[in-house]
Amino acid sequence: MGSFRTKLEVAVQDAAGARVAKQAGADRVELAAALALTGGLTPTLPVVKAAVATGIDVHVLIRCRPGGFIYTDEEIAIMCQEITDCVDAGCAGVVCGAASPDGTVNIAAMGAMVAAARGLDVTVHRVIDTVDDRLAAIDAVADIGVARILTSAGAAGACDDPQAMAEMVARANRHGIGIQAGGSIRPATVGALKDTGICAVHASCSGQGPDTGPTGPGGGSVSTTITDAAAVRELAEIVHSW
Repeated sequence: MGSFRTKLEVAVQDAAGARVAKQAGADRVELAAALALTGGLTPTLPVVKAAVATGIDVHVLIRCRPGGFIYTDEEIAIMCQEITDCVDAGCAGVVCGAASPDGTVNIAAMGAMVAAARGLDVTVHRVIDTVDDRLAAIDAVADIGVARILTSAGAAGACDDPQAMAEMVARANRHGIGIQAGGSIRPATVGALKDTGICAVHASCSGQGPDTGPTGPGGGSVSTTITDAAAVRELAEIVHSW
């Protein structure tokens, strides 16, 4: 990809999505399972390997279960092992986070996950939008060596409060950390982020998937999603023009 000032990261669920994102102009992908159902979980190792084989930079979401981000020691150990496995599988980075009951980022857990990444890029996921003080959280994670932070700046959508996003960028810039905007981003609204100084835009660019047949009793929804090439292409053209 070209050396664009602002990059586009597309959230995908499989190698097919990674391939579409690459061909349509995305700079990298965040790979996760069950995006539509849970907001994303750690994908299986074969899926990680297949996505890596497409040739685009793959950043793997590390989230061992649905729900909030306050984890037990056992869950943290599981996620550290997931990170180790993904690094060994050739991913370019991981996306992770953990919170403490007192409304702050769990720095001990995050430090362990950064260590497990063995020098690869670590993005703090939207746990940052659940803490009491996002700016203080930026200062805290700066000490453990993260590359960037994915955030909506605390709003329902990342384009809803450009001023808050710019404030997060200014604080992160003190530490050499990038701010990546994510949350309900569409081509029609992404322009609100142009002058905030973000390093990247994160979007799902999803569309309705094919009919895969019935799921059977208790099998859940039959709907599926795919990565929409046209949506990726449109966002890439906008973001890369900044």
